[in-house]
Amino acid sequence: MGKPKLRTQYAAVPYRLEGNRVQVMLVTSRETRRWVIPKGWPESGLEPHELAAREAYEEAGLVGRPSPTPFGYFEYDKRLDSGREVPCRVEAYLLEVERELDDWPERGQRERRWMSPGQAAMLVEEGGLVSMLLRLAQPMER
Repeated sequence: MGKPKLRTQYAAVPYRLEGNRVQVMLVTSRETRRWVIPKGWPESGLEPHELAAREAYEEAGLVGRPSPTPFGYFEYDKRLDSGREVPCRVEAYLLEVERELDDWPERGQRERRWMSPGQAAMLVEEGGLVSMLLRLAQPMER
C-alpha cells in the first residue's frame, strides 16, 4: 500500500502587539486537547487567507486582518473521526488580531490563551510550527 496523499489545510497564526512584544494565541484541539493554531480544510469560494481568518473566528473568537501571503508551512498527521490518520500540509497565514470576542462558535469546546512566541513554541508538537513561532519572536517588519 502506498503512502496516503498529503492533504492541505489552511491555518491562522493569530498575533497582537503588546507594547513592542509580539503575543500569539493558541487554542486546544477538541479531541486530544493539544495546543494548536486554528486551521481547517479548504472550501470553495474562500481564498486560503480568508479561510484561515474564519477558522480563527470559529475556533478562538478572533477577528482581524489576515496576510494574503503564507507565513510558513508545516506538516502533521491529522487524526480523523474514524481514528485513521492522514498526513496534512498546513499553509499558515499571519492574522493581526483586532478584536477578541466573548462568544464564538466553538467556545466551550476549546481553551484559548495568549502567550509569547517562545512559550507557544514549547507547547506545540509540530516541528515546522515550532520554527514558525520562533520566527515570530524575531523583530517583525510590517
